[in-house]
Amino acid sequence: MTHTNFTIFHPAVFVLLGIPGWEAYHIWLSVPLCLMYITAVLGNTILIVVIITERNLHEPMYFFLSMLAITDILLSTTTVPKALAIFWLHAHDIAFDACVTQVFFVHVMFVGESAILLAMAFDRFVAICAPLHYTTVLTWRVVGRIALAIVTRSFCIIFPVIFLLKRLPFCQNNIVPHSYCEHIGVARLACADITINIWYGFSVPIVMVILDVILIAVSYSLILRAVFRLPSQDARHKALSTCGSHLCVILMFYVPSFFTLLTHRFGRNIPRHVHILLANLYVVVPPMLNPIVYGVKTKQIREGVAHRFFDIKTWCCASPLG
Repeated sequence: MTHTNFTIFHPAVFVLLGIPGWEAYHIWLSVPLCLMYITAVLGNTILIVVIITERNLHEPMYFFLSMLAITDILLSTTTVPKALAIFWLHAHDIAFDACVTQVFFVHVMFVGESAILLAMAFDRFVAICAPLHYTTVLTWRVVGRIALAIVTRSFCIIFPVIFLLKRLPFCQNNIVPHSYCEHIGVARLACADITINIWYGFSVPIVMVILDVILIAVSYSLILRAVFRLPSQDARHKALSTCGSHLCVILMFYVPSFFTLLTHRFGRNIPRHVHILLANLYVVVPPMLNPIVYGVKTKQIREGVAHRFFDIKTWCCASPLG
């Protein structure tokens, strides 16, 4: 562990403790964490490959879904490998710049995923409430602009966090009681006023995410109103089934994220190791479940996966080595 007895602006390394108080369980916790991470990466990779290779999935809805899958892979890959290195190899040190980079990507992926879910809600709103205008409203030019806006907004919201951290002086304490770097956890190690870090880190991203939630709620209230006005029960069932997977993913993303955030902010009586365990689960469980939910509830994706698997199986059987 690295300690200094004077003020410096950029310590050489921070020391990540993993889950303080649960060091004896690190090995046991690493096994399900590793399995969930592998499932998340494989599931989302398969989803991306199927969407790219199946021409009938070249639609705005599946383009946004592929963006969601990429975001999930980046979110879990930014955090889980370092946590596993701590649990398995006791590799607690992380360079200052690497820590700041991890902070940036964790928060960018969080804000970006929220914006992607909003874009997917807008896609479903147009598809169900104005189906005749779907192809004219959601052209590929519009979809590209939405994707660019998602990336630009996420970058612009989180990029100031880098400067808010780099401006801080750090003194003797360089120990981060967590398995990965996050903004406020690192800022609290500084020997300076971090009021602006707290206000910006808590207010700006959360306000944007809450705005996304409100717009998603408005979209789905209009969708439900349009669905229940359909004369046919089969038409209502079909319309609701197209939104079912998206609603499941929305709940899996927002419910644990807001629970983790609120307990971290206001749950003073909740032990620290519980906060950290929830934070680790949050970055791997939704990415693991999202492709499963879409694979189970979306017929086109199920057929695409079956088609890819059938082609591979046929090729293997037909090859001389098979």
